[in-house]
This record gives sequence, C-alpha cells and structure tokens, in this order.
Amino acid sequence: MGRVTEDLVNLYADTDALGMAGLIRRKQVSSQEMVETAIELIERFDPRLNTIVIRTFELARETAQDPGDGPFAGVPFLLKNLGSMWKGTPMTFGLGYTRDFVCSVDSEMSKRMCASGLAVLGRSNTPEYGWCITTEPRLYGPTVNPWNPAVTAGGSSGGSAAAVAARLVPIAEASDGGGSIRVPASCCGVVGLKPSRGRISYGPHDVDIWFGSIYALCNTRTVRDAAAFLDATAGTLPGDPYNPPRGECSWSSVLADKPRKQRIGFTLTAPWGEPFAPDVRAAVLDAVKLFESLGHEVEEYTFKVDLEAAWWRYNDIIAVETAGEFAQLAKAVGRPVTEADLAPFNWSMLVHSASLSAEQYSASFAAIRKAGQQIAMELSPYDVFITPTLTQPPRPVGYWSMEDGDRERYLARWSDAAFMFSFNISGLPAMSVPMAMSGDGVPIGIQFVGRYGDEAAILALAGQVEEASPWIGRRPAICVA
Repeated sequence: MGRVTEDLVNLYADTDALGMAGLIRRKQVSSQEMVETAIELIERFDPRLNTIVIRTFELARETAQDPGDGPFAGVPFLLKNLGSMWKGTPMTFGLGYTRDFVCSVDSEMSKRMCASGLAVLGRSNTPEYGWCITTEPRLYGPTVNPWNPAVTAGGSSGGSAAAVAARLVPIAEASDGGGSIRVPASCCGVVGLKPSRGRISYGPHDVDIWFGSIYALCNTRTVRDAAAFLDATAGTLPGDPYNPPRGECSWSSVLADKPRKQRIGFTLTAPWGEPFAPDVRAAVLDAVKLFESLGHEVEEYTFKVDLEAAWWRYNDIIAVETAGEFAQLAKAVGRPVTEADLAPFNWSMLVHSASLSAEQYSASFAAIRKAGQQIAMELSPYDVFITPTLTQPPRPVGYWSMEDGDRERYLARWSDAAFMFSFNISGLPAMSVPMAMSGDGVPIGIQFVGRYGDEAAILALAGQVEEASPWIGRRPAICVA
C-alpha cells in the first residue's frame, strides 16, 4: 500500500468527517495518520479523477500536528478553487489569467473552517470562473464523475463532489450561485446543502455578492456532516445586509429527534424545457411514497411563477456583476482581461454586460427580486418542498462546455437545472439528497427546499430519509476502497 496500511485505508473510506474526528479525539487514530492516508490516496487515485488542482499538503501536515479541539479537528478537507480566501494559499478561479493569484487575507468563513480543525489538502477543480454546471476548465481539464467517466461530475463544485464520492476526502467546500453545490452533489451521489441567504457571511473582504444569490457550504457523504459544518461556519458580521432567523438549537441537534409530521409539497412539472426524464420522474414518485410511509402529508403543486423569464433576467444581473468582478481582478493581475484569456461563453457574458443600459439592469434586478418573492410566497404553505435536483440524469461530458460562445444557446441548456437558481434568487435553503439511482447506474438527487431560515426542517427530513433508505453503502466505480 505504500506509507499506509490497507486496514487504515478501509477505515478512512468507511468513515464520515465527524466519525473521523471522533476517532482522532479518542486517539484511536492520529490526525497525522488520517492526513497521510489522504495524501497517499490522492496521489494514487486523483490522476484518474482530476478533482484537486492545487495541492497544499504541507499546510495539512502542519494542521495535523496540532489540530485543536474543533468539531472537525484533524479531518482532511478541500477548499474550492473559487471563493473562500485562505491567506497564503493560491486560488486561480479555474483561469490561466489569474494563475499567480495568492490570497492575501482570510475570509470569515475560512477563519471558521480553520477554527473547526479541518486540514486543508488543496483546492478542488472548478469550471472557468464558476458559471457552469459541469467542471471542464481549459486550464486543468475535466473532473471525472467517479460513477461513470462519460457523464459530467456537475459543477461548479464538481471537484469537491467527485472527491467526496470517491472517498478522497470525507468533506469538501462547495459554493452555489445557480446550483453549484447541489448539481454536482446530484451527479456524484453526495449531500449538498445550500443554506439560507445570509447564513454564511461574505465578510470581511466582501459585503454582498450577486445581491445575496451566492452561497457557500460543503459537499458531504452524510447529513450529519452537513449539519455540523453549518454549525461551525454559520454567522453574520456587523453590517452584513442579510440576517436569517436562527433557532436556539444547533442544526446537529435536530437530527437526534424524530421529525414531526410535515406538510410536503412536490412537483412533477418542469418549469421549461424537456419534461422530467422517466428515471427522474420515478425517483420523485419513489420519494413521495417514502415520505408517506414515514407519516408525512404530501401534496402535488405546480409553480405559477414564470421561472424561464426569471432565468434570463438573472443572467443579465450575473453578466454585469461578472464584468465588475473582472475589473477588480485586473488590479491584482496588472492588466485587463482579454478575449484570449477566457472561454468563449465567459467572454460572451462580458460582451452582453456592455450592451445593457442602467435602466435594463435595474429592470432585471427588480424582476428577479419579484420572482424570488413569488417563489417564497407560493411555497410558504409547505414545511418542505420537493423537486428533482436536475430534471434529467447527468449529461455527457461536453454538453455544458463553456467553449460555446453563443450565450443564448448555452444558457438555454440550463433548463435541466431550472429548479436550482430559483432558490438562489428567493434565498430559501435547499439541499440535494442522493435518494435514487438511474437505470444506467448514476445518481439522481432529490432537492429538499425549506422556508427562509429553516434549514432545520430540511436537515431533519433528510436525516430521517437517510436512516430509512441509506445511501452510504453505495460505492462508485472509481473509489479508494
């Protein structure tokens, strides 16, 4: 096996993040052993998967020497190659243009991740600058889906989800502006929780990003790891523009109690584009049957809000915000970004931003705020609302390639993810749960949506489902053990 034993590898692969932290706390294994096991497995398996594009093994080894007493003390972990600033670590955003960028400060989330004791082994692969639901950047090449290399691992947190699914790490950072936590969770068969708007602070470097439509958390194999990570990282700073309500109990504690009877809504109607694929429709109906067997009240509902119109308005906002972000990056790089620096789709977004007037931008902003309000109002009668994460099973590699410079054609392909951005603009918490498998043997995620500030309801239901119909024993074709 090399530096570590087969027994240690099997223990590592079978243990979630909290379980691993418990083993370390009880001195059944050392944090150094866990980190060295992770490093060896990454070196052996990641050339087949391409999940990790920046390695910080020495940083992880330093943490393992004295991981502290946080909830994840000594647990191997990946940052995403986009978003969180961890002082002294490189971050390229998947771009050759920013290949020399090194974080000069810590974001508040990074401080909290550090305090929890996580040992950062590197940064996971993302698509170029993130606005994509596959992970196939020019700079690093595609991340492979460990269940089937012919289909996408999802994006933009595809490297994180694939690494967790293949057991390279038990937990990895993920972020989400239109499905980027939940889509790869669905494609790779892991858990992906997008919290409520404002639950994770953007500070202190940023105040607001995309008007509260960017979210950060993680990909995990178990619901309890997602809850514990939320406990460790949630919180606002003075002056933050959003402050969601929070219960007195920790999110981890809600998993200990049997959920009360919940009113659950579900849909079988795609907002636009293709109808649900047969395997996806069957997965939703199977989920409904399980909820009923667990004693919950279930009701079908079809959205009235025009989500397709909101999708195009949202992309006006994103185009302008992205142009502003590249203007800021130009100060760090020392020159403006050029067409040669970017995949054709990203360049088309910058071109589109320049075509929008202030009046058009303002109208699009008002439209997505109104659509977000309508979504929240429509779903308010339900404790939890259910959709498929994607309306189709994972698409072939290349289907969402950013090499397509036709902006309208590229964005029209996102109809598979029509239920993703909806909960970015509305601010509601949403979670992809790996409840099903397709006939072709790839995962299908079911999305749980809660009321604003009520992550507890979806975590409690997901924990109940995990116990009633566990997915933890499923292993992909490419797996460390």
